[in-house]
Amino acid sequence: MKFLKMSIGFYPVFVFLCFGFISCEDQLLKEIQELKTGQKEMKNLLVEVFLELNHTERTVTESVMPLVTTNKRSNDLDLIRSQLEGLERKLKDMETRNVDMTAKYNTLLLTNKDAASTAGGTYVRWGRKDCPGNDTELVYSGFAGGSWFEHTGAAAEFVCLPPDPDLTTKYTTSGAFMYGAEYDSDDFAPRAKNGDDLPCSVCRSTVGSSVLMIPGKSSCYDGWTLQYHGDLVAGSVGHKAASQFICLDEHSQTLRAGYRNDNGKLLHPVKAVCGALTCPPYRDNSYLTCAVCTK
Repeated sequence: MKFLKMSIGFYPVFVFLCFGFISCEDQLLKEIQELKTGQKEMKNLLVEVFLELNHTERTVTESVMPLVTTNKRSNDLDLIRSQLEGLERKLKDMETRNVDMTAKYNTLLLTNKDAASTAGGTYVRWGRKDCPGNDTELVYSGFAGGSWFEHTGAAAEFVCLPPDPDLTTKYTTSGAFMYGAEYDSDDFAPRAKNGDDLPCSVCRSTVGSSVLMIPGKSSCYDGWTLQYHGDLVAGSVGHKAASQFICLDEHSQTLRAGYRNDNGKLLHPVKAVCGALTCPPYRDNSYLTCAVCTK
């Protein structure tokens, strides 16, 4: 009975303890579960912290390395910038020199142009009163003259005398004389008769400074400009006076007042004589042409 009482009395206590223990166990399990959850969260947090640390380290590394690289690149850029500035200065100097050279070139070009317009070559167009129309200008038109054909000490060359001479009276004696030039052969017909006087004109080329008379040619060589062409003439071999080869224009004229056969400085067509003269290309007894060229 007593035991029963004791049992009955302990039962509530036991039940309380059991329920209390169960409740504690549940609490403990809950706390353990919470702890596990907390540990898991802590673990996750630690993983996140570790990852963040790794990320931070990479970020720092990536942030630091570019600084080093940037410093190197900055040095390279400074060098390149300095070189570019040097090249720009050189380019400006070259541009300045180019402007100076261009100005000098233009000045030289104008000088050469002026020289070409003031230093053209001159020549005599024998047998004509005018100049050809190919970039030439007439200096004057006059009369062909020279020494008497029988004077042994006479001057050899032909001269073109102006129509408006300036004469002098300061001398009283002389052993030199000037005569007019005449056609001395009927071979010049129908252009001229034997005894007709020879006109001439002094011409100036406005584009060429060099003048060349080519005997035996009726045209010019490459690079040369033809002024006129015609027949090669000179004094007779039977005359005592020396003479000169000149180029008589193909379309030669005569002086209207000089039709009398007064002799003077005489001219004849020139023939080729084979022997010392190479034949061919020349032919014996053939008449020679001529051309006056400028460049």
